[in-house]
Amino acid sequence: MKKTVGILFGGVSSEHEVSCMSASSVISRIDTDRYDLVLVGITKDGRWLRYEGPVENIADNSWYSEDLKPCFLSPDRSVHGFIEVQPDGSVREIRVDTVFPVMHGKNGEDGTLQGLLMMAGIPFVGCDALASAVCMDKAVCNMLVDNAGIKRAEWRYLTKDRIGEFDSFADECEKAFGYPMFVKPANAGSSVGVSRAADRNELKAAADEAFRHDYKILAEREIVAQEIECAVMGNSEPVASVLGEVAPAEGFYDYDSKYVNGTSGLFIPARITEEKAEEIRSIAVKVYRLLGCSGLSRVDFLLERSTGIPYLNELNTLPGFTSISMYPKLFEASGVPYTELLTRLIELADERTEDI
Repeated sequence: MKKTVGILFGGVSSEHEVSCMSASSVISRIDTDRYDLVLVGITKDGRWLRYEGPVENIADNSWYSEDLKPCFLSPDRSVHGFIEVQPDGSVREIRVDTVFPVMHGKNGEDGTLQGLLMMAGIPFVGCDALASAVCMDKAVCNMLVDNAGIKRAEWRYLTKDRIGEFDSFADECEKAFGYPMFVKPANAGSSVGVSRAADRNELKAAADEAFRHDYKILAEREIVAQEIECAVMGNSEPVASVLGEVAPAEGFYDYDSKYVNGTSGLFIPARITEEKAEEIRSIAVKVYRLLGCSGLSRVDFLLERSTGIPYLNELNTLPGFTSISMYPKLFEASGVPYTELLTRLIELADERTEDI
């Protein structure tokens, strides 16, 4: 008997467009012999709408129409799904077995949506609310990682309510690790709002840009490194994929490099020794468990060229699923094709039913 999977996409996030691209890939590749789909898009201003049109309209973000019916997740466990509002004002319940939130960034990957799904008692793909929130907030994540003795770049953070203390913050960063440094929003992904600063003037401009995307920002030491990515999947027994390497065409792996011009080089497997790859895979699984991840995460590292030391960069609890995204590519290289990967992720969500 086929199961019904709800696919959520879009969202109130700077990564709305990336979510739409990821969702179109997931919808196109999911095993429809096993699953019926209920598609619900969330607009940039937070409207939840049932979508039943062509998948290509999701890919280019032209899916929205005034004619779409409001359709939102019900926290009532007896519904176990969505409430769709009809043109005459009546409502229809749409039951789903599992939800795949193909969402990136705030209001999708940060624990907010996961908390709603947990209240509703619906199994969902990805980490629970706590792990999602912890991994999304780079400052909180860094504190836990530092406490566990896992190597990462030296860093400092500043909140918007302390912007008057910018000079003291800059002094501290300069003393701790100096220029150049990277500045990024604490709660954002896809390299949105990330800048490189080579002096104090650039640091101030980078901080202003990062504060456009979040109330908390980080500055961290630049590490001249190979950028290594590891896909991890599983609940109590997570497994790590073959490693991939990103070789940015210019500067660093920013939003345009990832999703717009596609100019960066991707190498699978990464151009490192098997011994070093095994070390990184082991750290990836350790961090995944430490932060309470389940379902999936992509764990990113900076392998310092001068020392060969792997530094944890960040975790992405709902990484990109576009046609060029590393997470599905890494598992495909590990012997798990895209469609099978989606099936496994849904099955892992269903395994966690008793914990919801």
